[in-house]
Amino acid sequence: MNQERRGVAGGGNWIIDRLYICDRWPQEETLSNIVREERGTGGAPYNCLLDIAKFGLYEGDEAIGLEAIGLIGDDSNGRFIQSDCADHGIDTSALIVTDQAPTSYTNVMVVKDTGRRTFFHNRGANALFGPEHVPVDRIKARLVHFGYLLLLDRMDEADDEYGTAAAGVLKQFQDAGIETSIDVVSEDSDRFPLVVKPALKYTDYAILNEFEAGKTTGHDTKPDGKVDIEALRASARDLLDLGVSKLVCIHLPEGGYVLTADGREIWQPSLQLPEGYIKGAAGAGDAFCAGMLLGIHERWEIERSLLLAVCSAAMSLSHPGCTEACTNITDTLALADKYPFQPSII
Repeated sequence: MNQERRGVAGGGNWIIDRLYICDRWPQEETLSNIVREERGTGGAPYNCLLDIAKFGLYEGDEAIGLEAIGLIGDDSNGRFIQSDCADHGIDTSALIVTDQAPTSYTNVMVVKDTGRRTFFHNRGANALFGPEHVPVDRIKARLVHFGYLLLLDRMDEADDEYGTAAAGVLKQFQDAGIETSIDVVSEDSDRFPLVVKPALKYTDYAILNEFEAGKTTGHDTKPDGKVDIEALRASARDLLDLGVSKLVCIHLPEGGYVLTADGREIWQPSLQLPEGYIKGAAGAGDAFCAGMLLGIHERWEIERSLLLAVCSAAMSLSHPGCTEACTNITDTLALADKYPFQPSII
């Protein structure tokens, strides 16, 4: 790794979420009332970079460099993303504007009383995002987070040399001295081995949820809805064996699990949140990931990174949007003093 590099880049899906808070989930051809509307952020790079910026660990000249990599439309949503990034100190010089498709967006229907979400997604410009849109030679970051695999049509395409186009891009990052991290969308399909496995050969850090890890490796991590610890461990071991070079982190509602390449195993329980606290889970996974990415960039002990990750996820749960609730690192970590941890499952 090039020690002179600094900063985190996020590449992949850039999405505007249109949040509709509804009084109930209707049957087909029946009515549900929208009680509130909001515009929010979506996509792994967008959410994670915003969350890292909001941690506010450094300011001014010491600020961690944040860089956006992706494709947006020449429209109001695209301009909102550019303005939002500028407000949070995120460099958008590698966020390319196209007139061939609209900025990707998702209509997120959130049931008010439960926080349960249903998504209607327009893939838009993200479907056109390909290797030619990634200026690896211009990226200054030490670490790039790339996602979501399985939701980037061009990047998910087969490649004769690397397996997928995304895998080839990840190799370019590594060859340039940039560490790589990946995330995957929780798609209910059998495409995981075909699309995700090739990328693992060029991945330093895999940060996935338990469903994604299990679908990639073939393990059922939650039979009957209860965590199977041995299946979780086996998934992490298999991901390392498939090529992840430094660590695998699997997050789930019960907490976060890390297995390192040298065999270290760390478990951090999540927080026990009071009834009524959770307003939506749309950004919890990316908030968890942001905490891990900051810790990885700063070379923190894994335990510290995991603590920030579970607290950041808990903070995110207090708002139906993906990034609106996320805040400075002091207030985020203070949740661990306010609420107890769940019982450890390991």
